[in-house]
Amino acid sequence: MKDYGLVSIITPNYNCERFIAQTIKSVLAQTYQNWELLIQDDCSIDGSVSVAMKYAEKDSRIKVCCNEMHAGAAVTRNNAIRRSQGQWLAFLDSDDLWSSEKMEKQLEFMVANDCSFTFTGYEHITEEGESMGVVAKTVKKLSYRGMMLHCWPGCLTVMARQDLDNKVYCGDVKKNNDTALFLRMMKASGKPAMGMSVCLAKYRIRKGSISRSKWKIIEPFVCVIHEFEGKNILFAYLCVFTHVFVKTFFKYKTIKI
Repeated sequence: MKDYGLVSIITPNYNCERFIAQTIKSVLAQTYQNWELLIQDDCSIDGSVSVAMKYAEKDSRIKVCCNEMHAGAAVTRNNAIRRSQGQWLAFLDSDDLWSSEKMEKQLEFMVANDCSFTFTGYEHITEEGESMGVVAKTVKKLSYRGMMLHCWPGCLTVMARQDLDNKVYCGDVKKNNDTALFLRMMKASGKPAMGMSVCLAKYRIRKGSISRSKWKIIEPFVCVIHEFEGKNILFAYLCVFTHVFVKTFFKYKTIKI
């Protein structure tokens, strides 16, 4: 298998003892093996760090680090990126899963198409890991402006090139910080994002998650577009409207279970 270089997998964790072992196993099962799994814990009060450390003791590619104090998802992701050594960044939250060929197929696609930011389709699963019969579709190309209007990529599917001398970080945005980070990455690359139509990941829908409600994202999304990206407030609300519209009518398709 061709070696495309080191992939740094960014995995923030907070109280995911129930799921993190499955997440780690999905990385260990990858057909592409040149990676480092950077688990950054945000002061969990469950046993998730202990679970992660057991895997780290067996495989030096798994590297667990803890925040000094509870800081939120944005700071936690930034801390993991700060530790990263790879020319590629991939993102996988500590309750989600990858298919075994995820990194290999995505790297092949990125090199063949000379792109800097890609994303794939993904499937919704329950907390118990069962399919919900819903798959997120992709678009072939997505500009920086299109990212603001549609917010299409699922965080667990994103892979991006990284300049180790000029790393891109997210501001301390409390919600939708992954979107804020990806917008900054796309702006830095100067290229459109490219979508792969294949489904290569599984997104776990958990009770009480803010992402389950289209309407709870309005204020955080406006904050990202208006305050973080510095866009007009009316344009920010337009982005929210188009995002909710696309998410409701176009982004997902039902599949047979």
